Amino acid sequence: MALSSKIKEEENLERAQVSVSKDVAATLVSKALTWASLNGLVIGDRSIEGSVNPGVGIVHAPVALLPSPFPEALFQQALNLGSHFNTLVDRVSSDSDFLEQTLAKTRTADPFTDKLLDIHSKIRAEGIVQNIHLGMHRSDYMRDMVTGKLLQVEINTISSSFAGLGSLVSQLHRYSLLDVIKRVEHLDPGKVPENNAAVAFGDVLGLAWKEFGNTSAAVLVVVQPNERNMYDQFWLEKYLHELHGANVIRRTLSELYSQAHLSSNGTLSVDGHPVAVIYYRSGYAPTDYPSEREWHARLLLERSSAIKCPSISYHLAGTKKVQQELAKPNVLERFVQDKNAAEIIRECFAGLWGLDSEECHEIINKAIQQPELFVLKPQREGGGNNIYGSAVKAKLEELLRDGGAGLSAYILMQRIFPPTYTSYLLRGGEWSAEQAVSELGIFSAYLRNGEREITNKDCGYLLRTKASKVDEGGVATGFAVLDSVYLL
Repeated sequence: MALSSKIKEEENLERAQVSVSKDVAATLVSKALTWASLNGLVIGDRSIEGSVNPGVGIVHAPVALLPSPFPEALFQQALNLGSHFNTLVDRVSSDSDFLEQTLAKTRTADPFTDKLLDIHSKIRAEGIVQNIHLGMHRSDYMRDMVTGKLLQVEINTISSSFAGLGSLVSQLHRYSLLDVIKRVEHLDPGKVPENNAAVAFGDVLGLAWKEFGNTSAAVLVVVQPNERNMYDQFWLEKYLHELHGANVIRRTLSELYSQAHLSSNGTLSVDGHPVAVIYYRSGYAPTDYPSEREWHARLLLERSSAIKCPSISYHLAGTKKVQQELAKPNVLERFVQDKNAAEIIRECFAGLWGLDSEECHEIINKAIQQPELFVLKPQREGGGNNIYGSAVKAKLEELLRDGGAGLSAYILMQRIFPPTYTSYLLRGGEWSAEQAVSELGIFSAYLRNGEREITNKDCGYLLRTKASKVDEGGVATGFAVLDSVYLL
């Protein structure tokens, strides 16, 4: 059987297991919207000016009406990878020479990476004052129908979003399926796995807060101005407070420039309140640093004795360039000596190529000739930054015409071709049937004090689904919706 026919047959089998008619789907919309409103599956409505304030201008989060099919074996594989990537990030972050050497050429072409490395170099020279390390990560994967493998898209080590709202979608879908099975008997709510990501992330923040050893200190959440995804963050704060009793301070980098203070012993305080843990929900994009004030604040926080999530070294360990470097022969094994663990990690690596070496010309030429097989990625987080299709060819040719110096700001990645299926996408109270694809994110948490590992575990999942004709996949940027897994 031809590969394309085999792929189509597999897609059809999966669609049949979770598909419902449009008539059945239409009966679920009102109930889903009601459930979302009653249970906090909400975001700020961009059309309402005051929606940046809690409780004002709330609208349901973009969601899929029903869960999407996903093979249980691949789902379990992704969960099992969580602790392996936690350990890898921690070890890479501890190797300052590796980080600086790997990103040396990238910083010459990318001012944002250059500024992050400046902070890293200063902290390294001054000496790290906090030996408690906290990572709250999300590793994203897609199924590739060409190879039949689960392939990693990226790992997020800063501001890994939607643990809060993503947990709720699993509950919504089990609720909806209880209604659907009255008419579509083969569907089983038990096939939607429980998702405790919000509880797990809130708990690990609390464990770090306790490890700091000052119960009068607060957890500082560094947020973006005019944040509309605040309710996703509030769920983590809720569980942090309920499980551990910690207080939370929310500030932007701009506010911290004037309100944060560092004492002579490294203690960070904000408006007089000591800080135990810094949890970044911003700081991952150049737009988070519109002036030197924000960079000054970031450096001040890094210099403090507070536990950072992430530290500047954890932040750099999650860059696209480091991901690509680790995929090279024998580089991963520098940090993962256990042969079996290294093989488990390598199994999910997609093809990755740097564009900053003398050997890159062959892959650049191939990408120009067949751009549909590649994704061109800059050193950016937050969605909406990657380059696809004919734009890959155009961008590479532009960079070459300009002398090639700008190539160091990018990596090339093998394009993943996931299965498609019909999904009902719900946005702003309106729903539509789309041919869709999904991306699975696995949340994981790591906490270490010196040589003592306190926790290293997977913490739940996020499924994001988008129309198959759309390349980018961010929910906050409007490309995708929140979804959950229906295990096959």
